[in-house]
Amino acid sequence: MSDLSAFAITRRWPAQYPDRLQLYSLPTPNGVKVSIMLEETGLPYEVHLVDFNKDDQKTPEFLSLNPNGKIPAIIDPDGPGGKPLALFESGAILQYLAEKTGQLLPAEPARRWHTIQWVHFQMGGIGPMFGQVGFFHKFAGREIADKRPLERYVNESRRLLGVMETHLAGRQWFMDDEYTIADIAMLGWVRNLIGFYGARDLVGFDQLTHVPAWLERGLARPAVQRGLDIPKRP
Repeated sequence: MSDLSAFAITRRWPAQYPDRLQLYSLPTPNGVKVSIMLEETGLPYEVHLVDFNKDDQKTPEFLSLNPNGKIPAIIDPDGPGGKPLALFESGAILQYLAEKTGQLLPAEPARRWHTIQWVHFQMGGIGPMFGQVGFFHKFAGREIADKRPLERYVNESRRLLGVMETHLAGRQWFMDDEYTIADIAMLGWVRNLIGFYGARDLVGFDQLTHVPAWLERGLARPAVQRGLDIPKRP
């Protein structure tokens, strides 16, 4: 049986199944990337809820795993060379799990890098911009009298959706007919933008054709439906 006692985080979130991958998360757009990936690949894992309402992400135990204080993070007891591997940053975790399982990342070098570029597109653009729309439209930022920040982030989100719309024309997924980690990276964010953030009309989502169809295809996948609700919110 794997011994994870060297990881301080296990003192706050003990592993009942230390031989399984340990996931520390919350069902946010970044968190569900990894739960969806794990559901898609069938890799055994144990999930631990990181409750933001209790500031779990600020505790010394969690910061020992991710000094940036963000979810998701993982410990893989069977990492490279059979040694445990701790990892944070959702994009890095997606790539790691794809390479570990040999799934959802093309083996052909050029297609592999094209997939990874779309993951970076999400990490550098979709996530930050859509998240700011959520803050300034739905959360505390909506009380700010100056609406220029909201306008800037809405315009940039519209532009990013336009990039997606153009690329998806004639394609089922971001890598043509092959569903990959590029799609997994973006599904939760687009879903949140028009759903939880309530920005559907703001960003002109219904004026698009290919992005809504892609989102519908993605959300219809059973593993995506399961992953969107892992871990259960408190």
